[in-house]
Amino acid sequence: MTFQRKLLLGFSLMALPALLVGAEAIRSNMLERRALQALGESMSRTRTYSELETAMFDQGEIIWRYLSGLDPTARNEFKLTGEVVSYWQQRWRAELRPEEIALADGVAGIQRQITAVADSVFDLADAGHRDSAYRLAQVALKGRLQPALTQMNREIYRRARESSVRGAYGRLEEILSAEGRSLIAIFLLALVAGLVGSWLISRSLARPLRRLTRDMAVVGTGKLGHPIAVGSRDEIGELAQAFANMTQHLNDSRAQVVQAEKLASIGEMSAAVAHGLRNPLASLRAAAQLVRLHPASPSAAEHLDAILGEVDRLDRRIRDLLSFSRPAPFHPMAESLPRLVNEILPAVAAPIREHRVELSVDVPADLPSIRVDPMQVEQAVLEIVSNALDAMPGGGRLRIAASAVGNGEAPGEVILEVSDTGAGIPEAALASVFEPFFTTRQEGTGLGLAIAKRYVEQNGGHLEIESRQGHGTTVRLRLPVADGRRAPAARPTEGGA
Repeated sequence: MTFQRKLLLGFSLMALPALLVGAEAIRSNMLERRALQALGESMSRTRTYSELETAMFDQGEIIWRYLSGLDPTARNEFKLTGEVVSYWQQRWRAELRPEEIALADGVAGIQRQITAVADSVFDLADAGHRDSAYRLAQVALKGRLQPALTQMNREIYRRARESSVRGAYGRLEEILSAEGRSLIAIFLLALVAGLVGSWLISRSLARPLRRLTRDMAVVGTGKLGHPIAVGSRDEIGELAQAFANMTQHLNDSRAQVVQAEKLASIGEMSAAVAHGLRNPLASLRAAAQLVRLHPASPSAAEHLDAILGEVDRLDRRIRDLLSFSRPAPFHPMAESLPRLVNEILPAVAAPIREHRVELSVDVPADLPSIRVDPMQVEQAVLEIVSNALDAMPGGGRLRIAASAVGNGEAPGEVILEVSDTGAGIPEAALASVFEPFFTTRQEGTGLGLAIAKRYVEQNGGHLEIESRQGHGTTVRLRLPVADGRRAPAARPTEGGA
């Protein structure tokens, strides 16, 4: 059986209980709708009667207002209310079931008596016999008819509850019980069918898949020559054969890919070096031609100085390129970060004065020692400080600070921050600042931060950069602590220059 047919069988087994559940849900839904419809009709009858009840009691209030003499128009209002009562009586009677018509007749009889008593009360009051009218209203209306109407209301509402709410609840309970039994049966059927189907399908699928997974894991480690076993004739076997062909092709073409990557890297480096050397060479040629044509000119010395400057610039580019391209020797040891910073400061003292930069150093002397190659970390910090000074040609503030961080009592790393108040780096360029040969300055080599990042990561650390245009840049070096040991104490480096 092919893999497709096995999947179709599995999906069919999965769809069967869903179809059964759907059919049971449709049947239960239809029954529940009928029960809810009956409940809705009963509640509609109750609301209709509630309107009728309110209108009938309003008639009694109208009679008492007329007897009080406060509302001479109450008799006309009583006639209008009588029309409202007749409307709700007819509507309520039309909604009742045949066995409930007797209730409507009883309410109609009470309404006729209320109308008759009201006419007598109104006639006596109009004839000037208000005391007699008041006594008649007290005895007939308040003492007999309204209590009778109240008793009738109780009976009507009791029957409504029994026939609507309780009936609907009982019907719904029957529906839910039947639905529960059906769902249990469907669940058991689906469980048995699912277990049997899963066992049959897994037995034919799991073995070749596990074998293919093991082979893929071995190939994923780089062993492209590992043989791929093809043990089935279905789609899994075709997949295994395709994977075997792919690994063979990859194994054959890996050497070509490696060679192509080498050529691409050489081409990229050559283009970057050519771009970095072309402008200085052009400047050298122009200056040399001017000196040759006018050797006695007062500006000849200036042109010679320019030639020397360009030569130094080219030498710096070549030195950076060699530092980046050569495999750097790595000699880690426990070292004091404050001492490293102290040793770096004399090398940048002259550029700091030339750029008129205010230096602030906050590196506590009791920091835990770090396990690094001192030469590499010094070079990384020098590259970062040099970039910071180049970003502040007109002066500014340079801050070097350090702190220890970690979980619990033992610090896990030491952080060294180098911050400047230069122009900052555009947000679009932040993602590329660590790439080789990327620079935002015409005279830059594009290798300073790349070398710093390489050295920091080779020492087990991490290099981060934050910058905002107009606010400056902060470069953060995260360096590992040397197994809880401390290096020899260094003199404090807190202060400014």
